[in-house]
Amino acid sequence: MSIIQIGKTVPQFILKDQHGEPMDIQSTRGKRVLLSFHPLAFTKVCTRQMQGLETHREELEKRGAIAFGLSVDSVPCKHAWAKDIGVKDTRLLSDFWPHGGVAAQLGIFREAEGTSERAVILLDERGVVRFTKVYPMAQVPDMGEILEQVDKLDS
Repeated sequence: MSIIQIGKTVPQFILKDQHGEPMDIQSTRGKRVLLSFHPLAFTKVCTRQMQGLETHREELEKRGAIAFGLSVDSVPCKHAWAKDIGVKDTRLLSDFWPHGGVAAQLGIFREAEGTSERAVILLDERGVVRFTKVYPMAQVPDMGEILEQVDKLDS
């Protein structure tokens, strides 16, 4: 299995965020979308990854982009974790049931571990994949690199 290819349209999905509110990927058309996958809540690297999304939220918005953090954790877990780590404005999506279903569709589900890869997938305004990267589990994705990739969508 490999990560979804550049140029493909991301499959339709609806996931609930940390507040139990559904997020339909179709509703994001017209915006650039950063899907930031992390293995599990309440871990150090994942915490820094989601706090990075929150810290850079305004910079992403200025570029016409919105970020979502995704993992296989349940909605109540996501809710408690977001509160614990100070994530207020970034939606953290639960890919809990079917377990890792979206991660599997995108080619980043780690079957043996039951989690996703640590990965980012950048979509353009039409929902077409324009950038992907799988990171080592111990590495926080580089927001500078991600912002650079968002900027490249203008060229």
